[in-house]
Amino acid sequence: MQPGQEPQQPSKIRLNKFLAERLGISRRQADDLIAAGKVTISDKTATLGDRIDKNDKVCYNKKIVPFEVSYTYLALNKPTNYVCSRKRQGDTPTIYELLPPELQDLKTVGRLDKDSSGLILLTNDGDFAFSMTHPKFAKEKLYIVELSRALEPLHQQMIADFGIDLPDGKSQMGLARLDDTRKKWQVSISEGRNRQIRRTFAAVGYEVVSLHRIQFGKYQLAGLKPGEFVKVDKSI
Repeated sequence: MQPGQEPQQPSKIRLNKFLAERLGISRRQADDLIAAGKVTISDKTATLGDRIDKNDKVCYNKKIVPFEVSYTYLALNKPTNYVCSRKRQGDTPTIYELLPPELQDLKTVGRLDKDSSGLILLTNDGDFAFSMTHPKFAKEKLYIVELSRALEPLHQQMIADFGIDLPDGKSQMGLARLDDTRKKWQVSISEGRNRQIRRTFAAVGYEVVSLHRIQFGKYQLAGLKPGEFVKVDKSI
């Protein structure tokens, strides 16, 4: 330090950004926790807009949230008949039963329903999860979908070129035929609405017999067997 210079102060970050990264939630959810009085900074109730540095002790529900943390990213090949929630739904097991205890605190990046299979990402990096799932980033997802009957060319055009009106908005998907039966398709979407693919086909009279995700953004299954997982690098 040069004579007369003030010692450099630690740079402060916004509390909601810090909580989102550490807890694997969105910044809006972090703001809700702060507004509800569930977060303290050095034993004082936090307020919206607060900023912190490594010298502050941040607690959520009276548990310390560490300032330094290492991030983990997993790619899992989810089998069918597993749910992505932390608790079993009746007798249906959860994907967390496929993971060792030290990885069970990770959160899923989006979801697949019980009857669907394929690529699921898990992480403790809230910013990463947000960048992969928020519609403004338009991360492409690829699926192999099998239908109960042959998809008529008119319905193919309706889905791919014009979109199908659903209660939560229009659904438009890319379609690539995979065999001559017209039952098996590669489907591409950049949204992530609940059961969007199944609801889109159902709206024009088709049942999805199987749905298997093979790619999410830059991530692919890369030969993982059902139930297997691998640590991956962050790639956005």
